[in-house]
Amino acid sequence: MSEAILEPDLPIIDPHHHLWDLRPLLSAFPEPRHHFLAAIALSPYYTFNELHADVTSGHNVIGTVFMECGAFYRAGASDDMKVVGEVEYVNGVAAQSACGLYGDVRMCDAIIGHADLTLGGKAGDVLDALSAASPRFKGIRHAAAWDADPDVLGPPFHHPGGLYLDARFREGFAELGKRGLTFDAWLLEPQLDDVLSLARAFPDQPICLDHCGTPLGMGPYHGKLHERFDLWREKIKAIGQCQNVSVKLGGLAMSFAGMPDHGPAAGLTSEVLAAMWRPYIETCIEAFGPERAMFESNYPVDKWGASYSVLWNAFKRLTLGASADEKRALYAGTAARFYGMEHLLG
Repeated sequence: MSEAILEPDLPIIDPHHHLWDLRPLLSAFPEPRHHFLAAIALSPYYTFNELHADVTSGHNVIGTVFMECGAFYRAGASDDMKVVGEVEYVNGVAAQSACGLYGDVRMCDAIIGHADLTLGGKAGDVLDALSAASPRFKGIRHAAAWDADPDVLGPPFHHPGGLYLDARFREGFAELGKRGLTFDAWLLEPQLDDVLSLARAFPDQPICLDHCGTPLGMGPYHGKLHERFDLWREKIKAIGQCQNVSVKLGGLAMSFAGMPDHGPAAGLTSEVLAAMWRPYIETCIEAFGPERAMFESNYPVDKWGASYSVLWNAFKRLTLGASADEKRALYAGTAARFYGMEHLLG
């Protein structure tokens, strides 16, 4: 699907994408693969060249944020410290982008790594090692996505239920605030009370809720998006009242959400996608305001539903009536402030 780029001069900071080489991982999973695995198999390797091709495909992307995805871990390191390898690798990608040979975009200008917060206070040692690995390191994500039905998430994700409520996890979570680090939360719509509890327990900790809280449209939730919308909206409004929480507007093209419920790269126009996503995006913006909301690509995972250029066109269709100040916040300003990237805005 190819479209003319809408508002091509609007500056964008893409605050959520991955880098990986998943070929060995994918070969370990039997057929038929879970829908998520089928989606990421579209991009079994997604490194500098693939990312650069997407962010320079027409929209004015000035910088990006790398989001941890369990890739490029350090071989031979302990289980606790192997995560440092991912940040080391991405820092090299960021340095390659910053050398100027590849244009003005600053890819991976901020890096979000991973540390196992169930280590409790010992997680602080991992956070310190991650900080030492790159001056671009800003914080971590520790995903908590869980559902009782294994068909919802499949084998790539098997987090324990109630993770954000766990006392040991919260002991480790407190280490973030001591170091001024951010936290990205990924969990599913039925779990949103867990992140609400976490945000209330740590009101000074910056938290970003990924993927609009991940409404579900697969497995036992297939066909129930409309039925569950009011419950999702109620939880989003409650979380939006926590001033320490921001939200990422995206992730809806993932196979989990089922918007669209077929892929890969469904070939739908940005008009169709915008109409599909409008209730979720507008609810989030209303709940959090433009100053705590940021559009994201979630690439290459959202490649399941849309090409990079069509994805951003869909977002721009959703903000046609927004003011210039609101657009500046939603597309770059909120991300720059949350992840300490204000230098990109001039």
